[in-house]
Amino acid sequence: MIALALAAVALCVAPAGTAQESRRASPAIPPESEVPIALMVDISSGQVLHERNARRRFVPASITKAMSAYVAFELIEEGRLDPAQVMTIRPDTWREWHSKGSTMWLPADARVRVDDLLMGLMTVSANDGAIVLAEGAAGSVEGWAALMNEKARELGMTDSHFANPNGWMDEGRTFTSARDLALLAEAMIRRHPEKFRRYIGNANFTYNDITQRNHDPLIGRVRGADGIKTGFTNEAGFGFLGTVKRGSQRLVLVTAGVDRGDVRDGWARRYVQWGFSAFERRRLFEKGAVVGEARVQGGSARRIALVTDRPVEISIPRGREADISVKVLYDGPLRAPLVSGSAIATLQIDVPGMDTARIPLLAAETVKPAGPIDRIVNAFAGWLG
Repeated sequence: MIALALAAVALCVAPAGTAQESRRASPAIPPESEVPIALMVDISSGQVLHERNARRRFVPASITKAMSAYVAFELIEEGRLDPAQVMTIRPDTWREWHSKGSTMWLPADARVRVDDLLMGLMTVSANDGAIVLAEGAAGSVEGWAALMNEKARELGMTDSHFANPNGWMDEGRTFTSARDLALLAEAMIRRHPEKFRRYIGNANFTYNDITQRNHDPLIGRVRGADGIKTGFTNEAGFGFLGTVKRGSQRLVLVTAGVDRGDVRDGWARRYVQWGFSAFERRRLFEKGAVVGEARVQGGSARRIALVTDRPVEISIPRGREADISVKVLYDGPLRAPLVSGSAIATLQIDVPGMDTARIPLLAAETVKPAGPIDRIVNAFAGWLG
């Protein structure tokens, strides 16, 4: 691993206590006695602003449906599923799920579009819609669960396992962690922005002449809020996965294991407001800026420029002076070929008192394998040092 130290950045705010002291002083961080699991991530900077038991496994209840939505988004992108595709509810499925928990009230003879199933899934937490989607797309609940676990592994969700598409109680066979749900949320937003905007954060949904509202605690109450999913069963308690975007900054929050719905909802609102108010924002690089360069072996060029795919901004606890350390990390020298736009390095940002932030860096251009003349030029350049 090669580390290239960039010029240190000193950002000064009025001196005060440490980040940890600032967090303890804030009344908007939920106490452990009321919210046992809590996580606040700024996915625009890659920083964890606050965490408590972020790797502890818990039963996600209906938050599971966010994983089902992500699988559907992936299948649509791969051409294996179409929002206009019509699915038919099986008689056994209707008998089991037509009034079981949250429902979109699919009739016994329903022929329903995937688009409506996804709307029902993410707006009114439709248990029946989740099962119809799973059986229609994968042939069975078990087949769909296998897809969920496959996609979870691809995202690095190492503390998660899914046994059903809707989070219904299954004796703990379905579980996740706050850290994994934050990874899922970021993947939904970054990989599928258009689908995220269409299916996440709607205030209500009408199907079969029945209108139901979204029970998300932030939508319509917190500026910039756009969902993602609440969850509740007696087994799991009350949980929430949500996100709020203001300007170029987007926060993702997770709470879980809460005893009462009003407590979950109130703390979710105060928690995310704390995330926006307790920190100063500083921009380090514009989107597309050349941050550094990496050495290349066996290519038509000996070095390649590294660029960002987003504005690089960081959060600093208000009331403290921070010396920021910025490094470029990559396994090198990199071997050609390298494709323009591919992630080949990492920008590591360290702010005292906070977890390290890591931002992917992309190849600014394509580097082809070295031809005969390139090899001669590279050898000569290497000899000259």
